[in-house]
Amino acid sequence: MASTPPSRHAASAEPSANGSSAPAARLAALAAALADETRAAICMALLEGRAWTAGELARITGVAASTVSGHLAKLLAAGICVTERQGRHSYVRIADARTARLVDDLAAHAVPGRDAAHTVPVVSAPDPLARARTCYDHFAGRLGMAVTDAMEERELLCTDGVFELTDQGREWFARAGVDLAGRGRRPVASSCLDWTERRRHLGGLAGARLCAQALRLEWVVRPAEGGRGLLVTEAGERAFGELLGVDVSFVRV
Repeated sequence: MASTPPSRHAASAEPSANGSSAPAARLAALAAALADETRAAICMALLEGRAWTAGELARITGVAASTVSGHLAKLLAAGICVTERQGRHSYVRIADARTARLVDDLAAHAVPGRDAAHTVPVVSAPDPLARARTCYDHFAGRLGMAVTDAMEERELLCTDGVFELTDQGREWFARAGVDLAGRGRRPVASSCLDWTERRRHLGGLAGARLCAQALRLEWVVRPAEGGRGLLVTEAGERAFGELLGVDVSFVRV
């Protein structure tokens, strides 16, 4: 399901004595946004890259939902976090890769022995759908994220902010025989918040055409009982491995 564009509030700072927002004042405002144990805990939970609702963050941090809402407002105003709407729910995530690196570096400085981002459990879902399914017309679940992550690692897809294919990415789609022409008003690439992985997978025309080709060439097939689930065939395992270096044996027929 396509998510609405992230909502990001501009960082605000009190004007300095001469009426301008001086760099020192802006730095102080950013530091103040992080200078609270609950807000720091929220950022640590989000560093894994997944998006969470305010209620889930309240459970993770162990504080009341109303308290978390107030803290989130400050993180949003500082531009540290953004929100994305998916259906009836609003999810919070770290604004972008640059912000995540900043928070992660601060955490590593504060806790020298820390060697990994704080992790929290992924939302549960029926196992077959969590492994691989279609979201409208593109890949979702662990398969969708495996494809998205592989494309990002190979610099075929830029995922910092708005999803966008790189020049190498467009060339890759052409080599893979996936036609991206005739898109109309649909974006070539867009992000879609995965409801089981709580991360953004590839949607848009590129995601749809890749999924369509995989179904047409029987890299993936529907289970006998039907539905949105997908199973990867032996041909698909070879194709994903050769094209993206992805091991999709976890969802084999």
